Amino acid sequence: METLNKIRLKRRTLLKGLGVVGLSSLGGVFLTLRQANGSPLPRFRLKQADYQTFRSTCAMECLHCNLTAYVWKDRLMKIEATKDFNVKCCLRGISRTKWVYHPLRLTQPLLRTGEKGEGKFKPISWDAALDLIEKKIRETIATDGNKGLFLTAASGNMDSIKNDMGKAFFDYLGGATKHAGSLCCAAVTAAMMPMVGLRYADTRDTIADSRYILCWGNNPAVTMHAYFKYYSQAQRNGARIVVIDPRFNETAAKADEWVPIVPGTDIALALGMINIIMEEKRYDADFLRAHTGAVYLVDDQQQLMRADPLDIDSYLVFDTRTQTLKRHDEPGVIPALLSDELPVDCHFMTVLDTVWAQAKPWSAQKVEEETDVPAQTVLRLARDYASTQPAMIVQNMSGAQRTEFGTYVAASQFYLALITGNIGKRGAGVCDAGGVRQMAKFSPIIPPAPHAEKIPSIPISKIGDWLVNEKPHPVKFWWNMTLGAMTQLPNTNQVREAFKKVPFVVVADNLMSSSALYADLVLPVTTIFEDISLMAGVRSHYVQLMEKAVEPPGEAKPDYWIFARLAERFGFGDVFNQPIEHYIDTCLKGSGITREMLKKGPVCPVEEDWIPFKDGQFRTSTGKAHFYIEEWAKKKFMPVVTWKQVTESVKGSPELAHKYPLMAVQRKLARSVHSSHGMNEWILEVQRNRPNVMIHPEDAQHRQIQAGEWVVVFNHRGEHRAIADVTTHIKRGVVSLDNGWWEQQGGSSSHVTNDQVELLGNGHCCNSTLVDVRREAQS
Repeated sequence: METLNKIRLKRRTLLKGLGVVGLSSLGGVFLTLRQANGSPLPRFRLKQADYQTFRSTCAMECLHCNLTAYVWKDRLMKIEATKDFNVKCCLRGISRTKWVYHPLRLTQPLLRTGEKGEGKFKPISWDAALDLIEKKIRETIATDGNKGLFLTAASGNMDSIKNDMGKAFFDYLGGATKHAGSLCCAAVTAAMMPMVGLRYADTRDTIADSRYILCWGNNPAVTMHAYFKYYSQAQRNGARIVVIDPRFNETAAKADEWVPIVPGTDIALALGMINIIMEEKRYDADFLRAHTGAVYLVDDQQQLMRADPLDIDSYLVFDTRTQTLKRHDEPGVIPALLSDELPVDCHFMTVLDTVWAQAKPWSAQKVEEETDVPAQTVLRLARDYASTQPAMIVQNMSGAQRTEFGTYVAASQFYLALITGNIGKRGAGVCDAGGVRQMAKFSPIIPPAPHAEKIPSIPISKIGDWLVNEKPHPVKFWWNMTLGAMTQLPNTNQVREAFKKVPFVVVADNLMSSSALYADLVLPVTTIFEDISLMAGVRSHYVQLMEKAVEPPGEAKPDYWIFARLAERFGFGDVFNQPIEHYIDTCLKGSGITREMLKKGPVCPVEEDWIPFKDGQFRTSTGKAHFYIEEWAKKKFMPVVTWKQVTESVKGSPELAHKYPLMAVQRKLARSVHSSHGMNEWILEVQRNRPNVMIHPEDAQHRQIQAGEWVVVFNHRGEHRAIADVTTHIKRGVVSLDNGWWEQQGGSSSHVTNDQVELLGNGHCCNSTLVDVRREAQS
């Protein structure tokens, strides 16, 4: 295998790749190629007409910018941002040529010959690989049933075909164990779905109209980089941008204010702001009455409803006009909002009363004691957010919700928006990771499997632990696709043991990734511009046809081709072996968009700017936003947001904190998307190619750590090696770890991250992690 040093490029070569040698905007250019022996071919001039062009989009969990590829003599020569698309792609997009022609590119099926992780494989044919997969699946079902099969598929490819095809294939086998939740945003889903009835609803189209933008645990300068122009426009229009984060991040560098906070205490800050807004009567009473369930009545921790069990939306309110209980949606009702409008001797209260009851203990001073945010700052944040309209909270799968009680964190931000009426209008709302599926209806590409068994799932954060300990049952066959398990799953040492524990592991990937090193069988799959697919997802407002520009190297195949061949062997090939155009057309049914339209370019289903929940119309069954969440109560949790101390924290685990006194938060980098692009040569040349750990000067001095030296971040789960970045851009008592480094680069920061499950949404608790840092031993 090539080492990292062997695949790095010189800056001169990088400049060629960026277009100094290649296609210019209009004129003819010189093209230089090298022969197999390394000597250059004669230089000659090409015209734009000599190239073929094709369109696609980055498929991993990114912003899905549209890309144009330039092909000459069946070779991908250059990629650039598609002209006239709403955003411009970044270095990761235009450097995809180095992904397609990467030295670590997988070009044929590989069967393990050494120990798992050793990287020793031998090539085999596709027929032999498929025969082996069929054999192992049948053996597993015969001995352990379908529960012995395990599928992991995540955000490494978010197109509308490949992951869905994989999940459908295992359902048609009769079912398989799958993972529950997500590493990114399960907590947001657990908050938004019962509260507002829709997930992936973003406000990006009207960011420039906002006058107050609260970036809460979020870094849009990196994670929404293509849309950051709208934040800059908002500032030019007079908006104030405030960043709440333990780290002075890239957005904070461009913002008007940075508010550092103790990790895991965001609920306390939100409750304190709610208390101030309620005490000072800065809430929007008219909006709350007309568009929310704040006025529903609660008695003995249960919402009052009509007696009809079939009428699930028959919530009762107290009508101040008639002084009687009435159904919330009866015409002419003027519902009581707070207890001062209720009868003195009544046995019930309003939902808003229950919300405020949880917020009342949180004075500005108490918030300061818990969060380290000064009391005067807490007061100002609450007053500015409530009074500077329109105001927007940018949450977008924030680091703040990647904690033990992340669902409450996400819900508290929606509470603030709803209480102040800052939702459903231009420049307001809570900005989530949104896409075209909030605007139009799309259809499943495969009919439901007729006999899929319901099998207990494994929380995604516990994959390593549960596989090793055979919970809830042993797994004998593991198919891993579109997931960097060895770089992204928490508690990496346990994940490594899980790979070793499972008798047969298949990894489908296009590079020899960290996970592929631990596979029994590695399958080479295509990347973008090498197959035909569809992007109609949750990151872009545009539906995009993903065109094939070049043949894949060697024997690499699309994931859907692999599942079609396997389906044929198991007797349901007719469901999976249709032309790819069939599945694209099936997905588009109901959207009003056709493949013929997409051949002309990306299509947005709506013409005007998108405003989620416009005019207070929510996607719940009542059409109103809910504060009181019965699903939480069924899980024995408070049905309204309340303060919870995260367990793995300085206050939550004093004994553990004595050993590991620093709180660790994860940091997304512009160099990669999770671990995708982590080995991209051009990015390694332009961005730094070694992991860093940000540490405050006082914490560094206490450990005799100098800036720029190698250190080891460690705890009871493992170690992560990185370069010390000693800086006041991180809160004292906190360190920031880079996400996404490969095993071949020294290992991921996930070696130390908490693998506890977020309790309400099956999410990821990586930012509830205690560590310490030491100088690396000198040789």
